[in-house]
Amino acid sequence: MGMSGRMSKLGRISLLAALTIGIVAAVFAFVPPIAQPQWYHDFADRRVWLGVPNFLDVASNALFLVIGAAGLARLSAGVFADPRERWPYAVFFAGLVLAGLASGWYHLEPADTRLAGDRLAMSVAFSGFTAAVLTERLGLRCGLAALPALLVAGPAAVLWWAATEAAGAGDLRAYGLVQFTPMLIVPLLLWLMPARYTRGGDLLAVLGLYVLALALEWLDRPIFELTGSVSGHTLKHLVAALAGYVLLRHVRLRRLKPREDNLRARK
Repeated sequence: MGMSGRMSKLGRISLLAALTIGIVAAVFAFVPPIAQPQWYHDFADRRVWLGVPNFLDVASNALFLVIGAAGLARLSAGVFADPRERWPYAVFFAGLVLAGLASGWYHLEPADTRLAGDRLAMSVAFSGFTAAVLTERLGLRCGLAALPALLVAGPAAVLWWAATEAAGAGDLRAYGLVQFTPMLIVPLLLWLMPARYTRGGDLLAVLGLYVLALALEWLDRPIFELTGSVSGHTLKHLVAALAGYVLLRHVRLRRLKPREDNLRARK
């Protein structure tokens, strides 16, 4: 690669970094602190089955456990050009397992304290997914350097919210950035940076399914009133778990692009 190519890549990376910093700065400069609304815990489907309160919202988390465990098992099958590439995916699938446990625990008795555990688990999954994309598009060194930083920033944002909420002045802005910034940065990253592997569209599908899951969450009660049998929040769990399955399938089916085969030893 010539100097112009290196500068072009540097320019693209600089654009991504500037955009990320700009988003963070804009949120803290122009968005006031956001407290956790207590109506959030008032889910539509409160039916008790088999002695379990809020049964479907609790039980639907089992799919996170299944897909997370399957993903962790798949990572031992040698599907990476470099074995170290598995670490961001391992964090993502471990985050799914943790989310299945934490979200199930939260939905047994919804409250801020339990919601913090749910969000801590989700922040782990967000960190793993973001680092996985960085590893594929910017290189192994960048992705592995970003992973621990993301694993600090994500949980720190949740703990900041929990601490400020307990102090009576809740601030969800940092957690909002952890949750939503990848939805803006990852598509741009996929567009700007060349792919080492095939099936890059799967990564966009993961984001699309998560956006759908968030929409179902906001439509929790209308969906339950419409169907009479399943709530939007239960569907949110199923669709978000499906996003995890798409990433699992991505890891299983993708292939190293031919032009990278000759360079693999130099990575």
